[in-house]
Amino acid sequence: MPIQRPVYPKLDGYDKHILAALQRDGRLTNVQLAEEIGLSASPCLRRVRHLEESGVIRGYHASLEAEAVGLGLTVFVGVKVERHHEVEAESFRLAVLALPEVISAFLVSGESDFLLQVVVPDLRDYERFLSESLLRLPGVRDIRSNFAIKTIKPQGGLPLEQLSR
Repeated sequence: MPIQRPVYPKLDGYDKHILAALQRDGRLTNVQLAEEIGLSASPCLRRVRHLEESGVIRGYHASLEAEAVGLGLTVFVGVKVERHHEVEAESFRLAVLALPEVISAFLVSGESDFLLQVVVPDLRDYERFLSESLLRLPGVRDIRSNFAIKTIKPQGGLPLEQLSR
């Protein structure tokens, strides 16, 4: 069964400006946002609601400093799985979604099948997470851990300026 991809609306200039402004500051009021992008409040609010309902805007969150909240170790984990059957892939995906230490996960090409970004307090906690969680995931054949030494550029907003090209 083929994977169905969502259908997103075509974005115009106002939509792109709204998205860029909200990526910079998700706490903007509708009035502030409307003023910044050059629309009146009502059409601006309608556009934001449409972007939310269509899934372009997935939600709003505060960006936290991991070390400040006690999560000082980031590990990028390459996972190779035994087989590439739909049932096993879905079991693995559901298991990964249930692990709060995994803050992002990707199906990738190359040496690994999946790339996970894991945050934990320290090496001892990663060792526990590895042995008690990762190695017990369904279908796992091999795990390669890469430890982040220093964050050079934290995850930021999407490069919306490229859309106008």
